Amino acid sequence: MDIRALVEQSPQISSLPTIFYQINEAVEDPECSFVEIGEIISGDPSLSARLLRIVNSSFFGFPSKIETITHAVTIVGTAQLHDLALATTVVNQFKGVSKDLLNMEKFWLHSVATGLAARIIAVYRREPNADRFYLMGMLHDLGRLILFLNVPDQMEKVMSQYARAGLLHDAEDKVMGADHAGVAGMLMEVWKLPEMLQEAVAYHHMPNQAPHYPTAASIVHVADIIANAMELGTCGDYYVSPLNAKAWEILDLPTNLLSSIVEQVDRQANEAVAMFL
Repeated sequence: MDIRALVEQSPQISSLPTIFYQINEAVEDPECSFVEIGEIISGDPSLSARLLRIVNSSFFGFPSKIETITHAVTIVGTAQLHDLALATTVVNQFKGVSKDLLNMEKFWLHSVATGLAARIIAVYRREPNADRFYLMGMLHDLGRLILFLNVPDQMEKVMSQYARAGLLHDAEDKVMGADHAGVAGMLMEVWKLPEMLQEAVAYHHMPNQAPHYPTAASIVHVADIIANAMELGTCGDYYVSPLNAKAWEILDLPTNLLSSIVEQVDRQANEAVAMFL
């Protein structure tokens, strides 16, 4: 399977809306002010409304209400608002997926739970821009949507004949010669997103093979397993996939951190899904 062709032939997902690239360009311009970035976002009323709902949620816990996008930019920061804009834009891109193909509420619940767990792990490890890992977790399974949209017959074969006997990504590779992780990584590349994000998504099932960012891939890998073990939504697997020993070694997490991650994800997941959907 030519996964680049698969991604690029999908008109609804091959490119992000223009507004995102405008935000991206503004954020990367050192001479662009908070006010100018706020004006760009405010030009899309739907995106503005979604972002204000998110920054006013308990996810951030600000003591007073944030009423304007410019205020949100100054409080949250350009990098984090950029990632939130991407996350909510992506959710909006896939609103047309048929419920007959996939339960989207369960899909996003798993994705958001993975994002929450990844962010908690990144904060514990004091990774720079820990909120970026929330985005990685949210986007890690987008390849499943692309496959369901473009090759539904093959995905039906995967789910009905092979997935129950093992792991989803192995079944996909057996039937199609590619798995959802690789497809999602290619989507990140086509969208021209940062290389670390591309790798974390593409290698979340085999983080030890990530050539440049094995730590990022390992964080998403462990977060994915935690979300699946908690049965928050569905990742498509009928079983909890085994933990990659090298990933656990790379992260060097204390085992008692797991109960804290589970407690925080369990408390935040449903509201986090609601604020994006």
